Amino acid sequence: MNISIVVTQEEHYKYAQEICDTIESSALLRGTGIAKRTPEYIQKKMEKGDAVIALNNGIFAGFCYIESWQHGQFVAHSGLIVHPDYRNLGLAKKIKSFVFDYSLQKYPDAKVFGITTGLAVMKINSDLGYKPVPFSELTNDPSFWKGCQTCTNFEILKSKDYKMCLCTGMLFDPKEKPKDPPKHPFNVKILNRLKAIKQALFLSPQKEKEKS
Repeated sequence: MNISIVVTQEEHYKYAQEICDTIESSALLRGTGIAKRTPEYIQKKMEKGDAVIALNNGIFAGFCYIESWQHGQFVAHSGLIVHPDYRNLGLAKKIKSFVFDYSLQKYPDAKVFGITTGLAVMKINSDLGYKPVPFSELTNDPSFWKGCQTCTNFEILKSKDYKMCLCTGMLFDPKEKPKDPPKHPFNVKILNRLKAIKQALFLSPQKEKEKS
């Protein structure tokens, strides 16, 4: 396969709808919450050069975009997606690494963060030098958290005063040594166990409430 990863330009606007559809269908398949985005929003990110796309001879293969918060003090990578036809090829890691390096060039003083329920994304982030952190260390910009309103788990986040949710917060600080191997290697079993505990704590009471 001849897959190339590039910063988006006008010629890539036509993929916006397919990107949104792929993100939504993937979330439904996994049964996880996700902040929905419109094709118009994705196109705006493309226009600003705040997105990267993976293509296989013109066929959509993957995507990710950058968001900045608090006047560039924080940046986040959102909408990371790989088309089903190109999964299990290590493409997600290549896209994430590309957008990570690109965002450090474009926003050199910003802390890079993300929130996710996906173990695969957590491992990729960990390999890049992110560390798990409480939500209090992430941006306090209300606009970021407003983006979670379309997530199925938003009521949990809201009930916890935006301090915790099913997602795990992860942060990379460029002032620290960049891309050093993590002191504590990523352990999938531990993260999976923590995820299960969160689901038991947050989802069980909600299900009981719905039944009653």
